Amino acid sequence: MLLLSAAVAGLATGGAYALLGLSTLLTHRLVAVVNFAQAAVGAFGAFTMVVLFDAGVPLAVAAPCGLVVAAALHVGLGAVVVRWFAEAGVGVKAAVTIAAYTGLVALGLRLFGAQHPRRFPNPLGGPALTLGGVVVTWAAVVTMLLAALFAVLPAVVLRRTRVGLLLRAAAERPTTAQLVGIRVPRLSLAVWAVAGAAGALAVMVVAPQLAGDFGAQALLVTPALAAALVGGFRSFTWTFVGGVALGVLQGLASTVVALQHYRGVLPFLVVLVVLLWTRRRDRWDSAA
Repeated sequence: MLLLSAAVAGLATGGAYALLGLSTLLTHRLVAVVNFAQAAVGAFGAFTMVVLFDAGVPLAVAAPCGLVVAAALHVGLGAVVVRWFAEAGVGVKAAVTIAAYTGLVALGLRLFGAQHPRRFPNPLGGPALTLGGVVVTWAAVVTMLLAALFAVLPAVVLRRTRVGLLLRAAAERPTTAQLVGIRVPRLSLAVWAVAGAAGALAVMVVAPQLAGDFGAQALLVTPALAAALVGGFRSFTWTFVGGVALGVLQGLASTVVALQHYRGVLPFLVVLVVLLWTRRRDRWDSAA
């Protein structure tokens, strides 16, 4: 029963990890960018929400404002990439997002403070249903549903709609796509906006379970990248599975006394294992 409770408790965190990973995958698939700034942008949106909420703004207003701020920040980053780095390689674009991550963390710590953690509202903390005697919270239900929707919808749009065809063309050959009349900048910035808002939503949901300082929220980039790596930066389904599995593993680790203080290391271990597994053939072929 204890293991089941811990696993179910990890579903809310896993759903948030999956949503962040899917947002990262979305920018990679549609604008060819490995985005290290995703979690920092999401943290900006979440902290905007909590600052407004603490100032007396209703949560129903503060949360959408946070989503808008995150979307606007992400669009700003996307505009820089589209304007000056559209034809650059994946490594150069990734370096741009790493620089943005560093700047956003520094700015976030300056604006929101590192010494005085914020207390995040948790309207989804109540029980939604009981599963085998274990209470499942609304946070777990909502994040799982959002992550599942975000895993299915982009795949359907990319494969079965004209917009998806245009997005794939813009991601693979931006200059050629512009020459044939596709509005690449507009499409790309729309993708950046959606991914930024989705990342902020994920951070808002998982924030009550984490330390309430900006740096801790920005470090969610690690589980996001771990989830995207499980999906090979291609599969929305496996990215969803990877994020949820990571959250469940962290929940299970909380039941082992020797591992309780090392749960944060699990995303790094997942990244390492996936990288070693995907490169095993190269190593074995070299040895042969």
